Amino acid sequence: MADHWSMSENHDPIRLLAIRETPLSLDEVHAAVGDDAAGGTTLFVGTVRDHDGGKSVAALEYSCHPSAEQEMRRIAEKVVADFPVRALAAVHRVGRLAIGDTAVIVAVSCPHRGEAFAAARKLIDDLKHEVPIWKHQVFTDGDEEWVGAC
Repeated sequence: MADHWSMSENHDPIRLLAIRETPLSLDEVHAAVGDDAAGGTTLFVGTVRDHDGGKSVAALEYSCHPSAEQEMRRIAEKVVADFPVRALAAVHRVGRLAIGDTAVIVAVSCPHRGEAFAAARKLIDDLKHEVPIWKHQVFTDGDEEWVGAC
Protein backbone atom coordinates (compact mmCIF):
# COMPACT_ATOMS: atom_id res chain seq x y z
CA MET A 1 0.00 0.00 0.00
CA ALA A 2 1.39 3.38 -0.97
CA ASP A 3 1.98 6.07 1.59
CA HIS A 4 -0.48 8.94 1.32
CA TRP A 5 0.70 12.38 2.33
CA SER A 6 -1.24 15.47 3.22
CA MET A 7 -0.20 18.86 1.89
CA SER A 8 2.19 20.25 4.48
CA GLU A 9 5.59 21.83 4.69
CA ASN A 10 6.99 18.51 5.99
CA HIS A 11 5.88 16.66 2.84
CA ASP A 12 8.98 15.21 1.13
CA PRO A 13 7.96 14.24 -2.39
CA ILE A 14 11.22 12.33 -2.95
CA ARG A 15 10.03 8.91 -1.87
CA LEU A 16 12.58 6.49 -3.33
CA LEU A 17 16.06 6.93 -4.80
CA ALA A 18 18.37 3.96 -5.15
CA ILE A 19 21.09 2.26 -7.12
CA ARG A 20 20.85 -1.51 -6.82
CA GLU A 21 22.57 -4.66 -7.98
CA THR A 22 19.31 -6.62 -7.76
CA PRO A 23 16.40 -6.64 -10.24
CA LEU A 24 14.17 -3.56 -10.10
CA SER A 25 10.48 -3.67 -9.23
CA LEU A 26 7.96 -1.63 -11.18
CA ASP A 27 5.40 -2.34 -8.45
CA GLU A 28 7.72 -0.92 -5.76
CA VAL A 29 8.35 2.28 -7.72
CA HIS A 30 4.68 2.72 -8.61
CA ALA A 31 3.65 2.24 -4.98
CA ALA A 32 6.28 4.75 -3.85
CA VAL A 33 4.67 7.56 -5.85
CA GLY A 34 1.09 6.89 -4.82
CA ASP A 35 -0.55 10.09 -3.58
CA ASP A 36 -4.22 10.99 -3.18
CA ALA A 37 -3.58 14.55 -4.41
CA ALA A 38 -2.02 13.37 -7.69
CA GLY A 39 -4.20 13.20 -10.78
CA GLY A 40 -1.41 11.96 -13.01
CA THR A 41 1.44 9.52 -12.60
CA THR A 42 4.07 8.91 -15.25
CA LEU A 43 6.37 5.89 -15.15
CA PHE A 44 9.35 5.35 -17.43
CA VAL A 45 11.04 1.97 -17.67
CA GLY A 46 14.39 1.70 -19.45
CA THR A 47 15.35 -1.77 -20.63
CA VAL A 48 18.44 -3.31 -22.19
CA ARG A 49 17.90 -3.46 -25.94
CA ASP A 50 19.49 -5.94 -28.33
CA HIS A 51 21.26 -3.35 -30.50
CA ASP A 52 23.11 -0.04 -30.38
CA GLY A 53 24.65 1.97 -33.16
CA GLY A 54 23.83 -0.68 -35.74
CA LYS A 55 25.53 -3.47 -33.78
CA SER A 56 23.96 -6.40 -31.95
CA VAL A 57 24.34 -6.24 -28.18
CA ALA A 58 24.88 -9.47 -26.21
CA ALA A 59 24.79 -7.92 -22.72
CA LEU A 60 25.91 -4.89 -20.80
CA GLU A 61 27.22 -3.95 -17.43
CA TYR A 62 26.53 -0.76 -15.51
CA SER A 63 28.90 0.62 -12.91
CA CYS A 64 28.75 3.85 -10.95
CA HIS A 65 30.78 6.33 -8.98
CA PRO A 66 30.18 6.37 -5.19
CA SER A 67 28.55 9.81 -5.58
CA ALA A 68 25.85 8.52 -7.96
CA GLU A 69 23.02 8.42 -5.39
CA GLN A 70 23.92 11.94 -4.19
CA GLU A 71 23.71 13.14 -7.79
CA MET A 72 20.35 11.40 -8.19
CA ARG A 73 19.12 13.30 -5.14
CA ARG A 74 20.39 16.62 -6.49
CA ILE A 75 18.55 16.05 -9.76
CA ALA A 76 15.39 14.89 -7.96
CA GLU A 77 15.43 18.01 -5.78
CA LYS A 78 15.71 20.20 -8.88
CA VAL A 79 12.75 18.45 -10.54
CA VAL A 80 10.72 18.87 -7.35
CA ALA A 81 11.63 22.58 -7.27
CA ASP A 82 10.69 23.12 -10.94
CA PHE A 83 7.44 21.10 -11.16
CA PRO A 84 4.42 20.58 -8.87
CA VAL A 85 5.59 17.10 -7.87
CA ARG A 86 3.55 15.22 -5.27
CA ALA A 87 5.82 12.16 -5.32
CA LEU A 88 8.96 11.07 -7.14
CA ALA A 89 10.99 7.85 -7.34
CA ALA A 90 14.02 6.70 -9.32
CA VAL A 91 15.98 3.46 -9.21
CA HIS A 92 18.88 2.37 -11.42
CA ARG A 93 20.46 -1.04 -11.63
CA VAL A 94 24.18 -1.73 -11.76
CA GLY A 95 26.00 -4.94 -12.56
CA ARG A 96 25.67 -7.27 -15.55
CA LEU A 97 22.29 -7.13 -17.29
CA ALA A 98 20.89 -9.26 -20.09
CA ILE A 99 18.79 -8.20 -23.05
CA GLY A 100 15.31 -7.29 -21.82
CA ASP A 101 16.38 -6.59 -18.22
CA THR A 102 15.12 -3.41 -16.59
CA ALA A 103 17.97 -0.93 -16.15
CA VAL A 104 16.15 2.12 -14.77
CA ILE A 105 12.69 3.12 -13.55
CA VAL A 106 11.54 6.64 -12.79
CA ALA A 107 8.09 7.73 -11.68
CA VAL A 108 6.53 11.08 -10.92
CA SER A 109 3.07 11.96 -9.60
CA CYS A 110 1.68 15.47 -10.06
CA PRO A 111 -1.75 17.09 -9.82
CA HIS A 112 -2.20 16.82 -13.63
CA ARG A 113 -0.94 14.49 -16.37
CA GLY A 114 0.92 17.12 -18.40
CA GLU A 115 2.99 18.10 -15.38
CA ALA A 116 3.70 14.44 -14.61
CA PHE A 117 4.90 13.78 -18.17
CA ALA A 118 7.13 16.88 -18.19
CA ALA A 119 8.62 16.19 -14.75
CA ALA A 120 9.30 12.52 -15.55
CA ARG A 121 10.98 13.45 -18.82
CA LYS A 122 13.19 16.02 -17.08
CA LEU A 123 14.04 13.46 -14.38
CA ILE A 124 15.09 10.66 -16.74
CA ASP A 125 16.92 12.99 -19.15
CA ASP A 126 18.94 14.60 -16.35
CA LEU A 127 19.66 11.25 -14.68
CA LYS A 128 20.93 9.90 -17.99
CA HIS A 129 23.19 12.89 -18.66
CA GLU A 130 24.40 13.86 -15.18
CA VAL A 131 24.57 10.85 -12.85
CA PRO A 132 27.98 9.13 -12.98
CA ILE A 133 26.78 5.73 -14.17
CA TRP A 134 28.74 4.08 -16.98
CA LYS A 135 27.64 1.44 -19.43
CA HIS A 136 29.99 -1.27 -20.72
CA GLN A 137 28.41 -2.85 -23.79
CA VAL A 138 29.41 -6.27 -25.06
CA PHE A 139 28.49 -6.88 -28.69
CA THR A 140 27.74 -10.24 -30.28
CA ASP A 141 30.79 -9.87 -32.57
CA GLY A 142 33.09 -9.74 -29.51
CA ASP A 143 33.68 -5.97 -29.59
CA GLU A 144 33.16 -3.96 -26.40
CA GLU A 145 32.42 -0.32 -25.76
CA TRP A 146 32.24 1.98 -22.73
CA VAL A 147 29.59 4.68 -22.86
CA GLY A 148 30.05 7.81 -20.67
CA ALA A 149 26.98 8.53 -18.57
CA CYS A 150 24.05 6.29 -19.37
